[in-house]
Parts: sequence; C-alpha cells; structure tokens
Amino acid sequence: SKVSDIEITNKAIDLKTEIEKVREQIQNIE
Repeated sequence: SKVSDIEITNKAIDLKTEIEKVREQIQNIE
C-alpha cells in the first residue's frame, strides 16, 4: 500500500523542524 502524501509531508516537515533546531544549537555554540 502507498504511504499517503500527507504522511510524507508531515515527515518532511518534522525533518525540517529538527534541522532548524540543530542549526540554532550550532549557532548558540558559536
């Protein structure tokens, strides 16, 4: 069965959110 586009979109958004958090942490370290 195909994974719904909504699930893929939500996972992509979650990934972007995690990346943004990591970037903020890296900037704080600098």
